[in-house]
Amino acid sequence: MTRLKEKLAKRQLTVGSWLSIASTETAEIMLGGGFDWLAIDMEHTAIGTEAMAKLIQTVALGGLPVLVRVGVNDALLIKRAMDAGAVGVIVPMINSADDARRAVEALYYPPRGKRGVGLARAQGYGRNFEAYRAWADRESVFIAQVEHHEGVRNLDAILAVDGVDGFMIGPYDLSGSLARPGDFDSPAMADALAQVRAVMARSAKPGGVHIVQPDAATLRTRVAEGYRFIVYGVDQIFLTMAVDRDRTEVVALNNGKTA
Repeated sequence: MTRLKEKLAKRQLTVGSWLSIASTETAEIMLGGGFDWLAIDMEHTAIGTEAMAKLIQTVALGGLPVLVRVGVNDALLIKRAMDAGAVGVIVPMINSADDARRAVEALYYPPRGKRGVGLARAQGYGRNFEAYRAWADRESVFIAQVEHHEGVRNLDAILAVDGVDGFMIGPYDLSGSLARPGDFDSPAMADALAQVRAVMARSAKPGGVHIVQPDAATLRTRVAEGYRFIVYGVDQIFLTMAVDRDRTEVVALNNGKTA
């Protein structure tokens, strides 16, 4: 069992991060961040299939498992991510057990699922399909992204689906489904997250969350709340924070102001 699959099965804490920039150099920098895994975001970015494949190669050759957040619960997108060599997928807007079952079917080969059979990087470019097939049946990872109040309401049923390894909350879309996009402190959001924590406390499968703005204190709080699959930051936010850190000083100097 891969380290990530094993940690999820044991509900052990695992902290990874997000790749949103189609740059192998950025991915290499993120490899040095101490993360357990990296995930490529193909929902809210301009990353296409070719760039995804190159990022998967970079991360995998750097020694980390790589997940892909596909843009939608679509069998073709899931198949392409897996054929390119991802260890698993994060699928957005899983609102019901039926949504989860469709994703699982797309992830696994028959007889367990309905994944189409082809030869690409994951299968050793045709050299070792049988070995990969056996690996994929044991090791593929599916994280259900729950980001709507309907998904929160159905969370127990979603996690009961065989093949769901865990879930993660999408805080922005969840707040949007409550008609308060970006308002993480609203009473409705607090109630939804309380429901999520209650499910986590009784479930054998781990729950997760995306800490978009990296902050060590927030990370410790989420761990204390019981989250075990944590996406910490995102490459573009790390870059923005570094650029903004000395911005005031740079602007002052460029305007001829000195201490």
